[in-house]
Amino acid sequence: MSLLEVDRLDARHGLLQAVRDVSFSIDKGEIVALVGANGAGKSTLLRAIAGANIAAAGRIVFDGADVTSMRAHKRVAQGIALVPEGRRLFGGMTVEENLQVAMRVGRRGYWTLDTVMELFPMLSARKDTLAANLSGGERQAAAIGRALMTNPRLILLDEVSLGLAPVVVEQLYRSMRSLLQGGVTLVLVEQELTRALSVATRVMCMLEGKIVLDGSAGAMSRDQIVDAYFGLHRVAARGRA
Repeated sequence: MSLLEVDRLDARHGLLQAVRDVSFSIDKGEIVALVGANGAGKSTLLRAIAGANIAAAGRIVFDGADVTSMRAHKRVAQGIALVPEGRRLFGGMTVEENLQVAMRVGRRGYWTLDTVMELFPMLSARKDTLAANLSGGERQAAAIGRALMTNPRLILLDEVSLGLAPVVVEQLYRSMRSLLQGGVTLVLVEQELTRALSVATRVMCMLEGKIVLDGSAGAMSRDQIVDAYFGLHRVAARGRA
């Protein structure tokens, strides 16, 4: 049985229908790179799965249970964790306090304050620092750590490298290596295509709210993905018609 099934999902970003008739399933342990240009609907799709956006149509099934109408906090309790674009930490709280908030979900497992600090050593020396005073990379690490503290079965990670210097991105991915190799199920929105392909087992590409390419990362060429990313596959299809 798939861990996540999305069936003919529509979702809106304000008045815009940003996700259109999207269907796919994700098995336990898959690392899915969700790619596409700005405005393709990636963030709205993640937010709809997490319950931060209400589905306008379709179904979302998690581990066999229909969660389409379930409130976001209840989805977290079921094991779905979203790391949103922009981090969204509590700026007036310390790093440790931000992490402890997630413990209230009550899901037990491997991830604790100690194991998160071990995964992200950059946070250990900053645990008593207000989140508002962290660097961009530290905020991203804290946001990922907060999600891990819920001991999720599915992590939705939106724009890992957005606004970060390459050296900071490298540091984050180096810290996450053990996480990615530990059997986690992850949907990763990443603007750096090369970086996304280096960790993904599967690639899904969105264009204008739809999934236009979906398959094994190892079976796709970079050119195929870039063509789908920019809609060039449509141009080529019209040229053959």
